Amino acid sequence: MTSNSQAPAPSAWQGRTVLVTGAEGFIGSTLVDLLVERGARVRAFVHYKPYGEKGHLARYLGDDRVEMWTGDVRDPGRVDDAVAGCDTVFHLAALIGIPYSYVSPGAYVQTNVTGTEHIAEACRRHAVRRLVHTSTSEVYGTALTAPIAESHPLQPQSPYSASKIGADMMALSFHHAFELPVTVVRPFNTYGPRQSARAVIPTILAQLHTGAQEIKLGSLTPTRDFTYVTDTAEGFLAVAECDRALGQVVNLGTGREISIGDLARALVTASGREAEVVVDRARLRPSGSEVERLLSDNSRARDWAGWEPRVSLTEGLRRTSDWIAGHLHLFAPDRYQV
Repeated sequence: MTSNSQAPAPSAWQGRTVLVTGAEGFIGSTLVDLLVERGARVRAFVHYKPYGEKGHLARYLGDDRVEMWTGDVRDPGRVDDAVAGCDTVFHLAALIGIPYSYVSPGAYVQTNVTGTEHIAEACRRHAVRRLVHTSTSEVYGTALTAPIAESHPLQPQSPYSASKIGADMMALSFHHAFELPVTVVRPFNTYGPRQSARAVIPTILAQLHTGAQEIKLGSLTPTRDFTYVTDTAEGFLAVAECDRALGQVVNLGTGREISIGDLARALVTASGREAEVVVDRARLRPSGSEVERLLSDNSRARDWAGWEPRVSLTEGLRRTSDWIAGHLHLFAPDRYQV
């Protein structure tokens, strides 16, 4: 008797050794989950902490599918050791909070720019198959034309975005100068479970789920293009297999935008709570630094890598609301987290 059933096709990641920097973070840990599911051997580069906290990777302690590497991307020797023997490197480690970049811009240069140079040099030395470097839509600044294609001018409207522009150019320079097989992925506003309180969606939901009657936010008029975290992580994997993307920048976004004010109202609905949205002046960016509009053109990701977002904003907000409701101990809604 014959069967028409077929075994699932083997994953392209099966058996590969893959380094993920910033692996304990929001997007990084989600990417680690996907790689583990697809059979990769993951080397998780995490920032050293004397108390041993592994963030969202704690569940992998003792799991031989994930090798924990503590270190700092500012240390070239430790980076070189981590890269050795890897097929693919996903570089996500960075300082990412925009408000903190106003008070400590030098730290952003050291971690984001110099750290990226260390990663690129190590990848060059060890001849990795592919380096995927993480950028951000903040490098575009307020949209001059929309949707924003990868050719849009870069506008450093915060020290954070300036440091990421520098990091992107460092990574791409290694492609042009040394033929390093690198691609820059530029996610728009990623959200979902595990995101910290410094981001707008967890900020709103944490306030709602602790019974706040007023939701305190910065400016309500800017628009953003929100992508659910598993969609962003799938984009990383798709781009890493796309030869056409070598030496190029690829946007990861949905191609849809929503204002922060409308987003807050959608989150009120998703949470099942009642609250009024108010502007908190402490949360406003400095004059000239607010990015008013971000809307992606994701044609390259779709046409080159076959990627497309799958989780709708309504569904993604519901999932995120449920996760935060179950993890309120991680948030301090009354404190503005920079």
